[in-house]
Amino acid sequence: MRDRILAVYDTLRPSERRLADYVARHGASVIRLTMPELAERAGVSQPTIARFCAALGYDGFKEFKLQFAQNVGGGTPFVHQDVEANDRPADIAGKVFDRTIATLMSVRNALSADQIEHAIRLLASARRIEFYGCGNSGIVALDIQHKFFRLGIPTTAYSDSHVFSMSAALLRPGDVAVLVSNSGRTWDMLAAATLARGSGAGVLALTHSGSPLAKLADVCVFSDVEEDSEVYTPMTSRICHLVLGDVLAAGVALERAESVAGGLQRAKAHLRERRIAGAEPAAAKPGASASASASPKTSTQPRRGSTAKSAKAPARAN
Repeated sequence: MRDRILAVYDTLRPSERRLADYVARHGASVIRLTMPELAERAGVSQPTIARFCAALGYDGFKEFKLQFAQNVGGGTPFVHQDVEANDRPADIAGKVFDRTIATLMSVRNALSADQIEHAIRLLASARRIEFYGCGNSGIVALDIQHKFFRLGIPTTAYSDSHVFSMSAALLRPGDVAVLVSNSGRTWDMLAAATLARGSGAGVLALTHSGSPLAKLADVCVFSDVEEDSEVYTPMTSRICHLVLGDVLAAGVALERAESVAGGLQRAKAHLRERRIAGAEPAAAKPGASASASASPKTSTQPRRGSTAKSAKAPARAN
């Protein structure tokens, strides 16, 4: 789609070029617009839209939108849809969602099954797993660690470079260090990978292919996301790493199903006990108003069949 527009751009009328520029700036959000809405936002007439579609070789606006949607759905972003200063809230929401969805699809399509399999095997056999990340990636590392600690594997997460460097030096054979870095070019992460390998531990990297970190790791799961983080904090790369963390956690849970099932059930049972009685969605009565279901009288009542002693147990546990 992009190549087709570029090929005919010089032959377009000024109004049609203005429309092409609008499509390039707003990308997939155009799919949700009707012809009158697009004409108003782009500042052109509906006949201009019709001529633009014909110049691209389409029978009409509907076929143009269909091909445009397929282009976006294929996993490759049409253009770099950066948020601009004059964007309206609806435009901002559309751009952020569209960019994220397209990037996730792109990473998914490029994902190597062998990489995932090797990463899951490494993590499933680990004696201890430590997660390292700097800055924004440190928050991602903490989130992934939160998924793994429930599997009964000793885990921890560090975002302080001094701390995870010391920790990497203290790892032992059978341990695994998971390093999260979109660029894979941070000195602190490279040093931690070197220290972990020197300690005999395995190194798994969630990073960009071809990066220095990828070359140091024993196993890599690539997330090749290009984004300008100079103005805004990383967005799409963060989401991709979080999803990859979920993939790995689910894979390890299945790999160690016999050993983790009991612990997960006990943890979930404990969480259910700490919820306010009657707050579960399944307990809501049909037709009951939200305010009624959230009223203090309803929410503080102990479950049916429970005793006053059991209802007060959490307070004494504190």
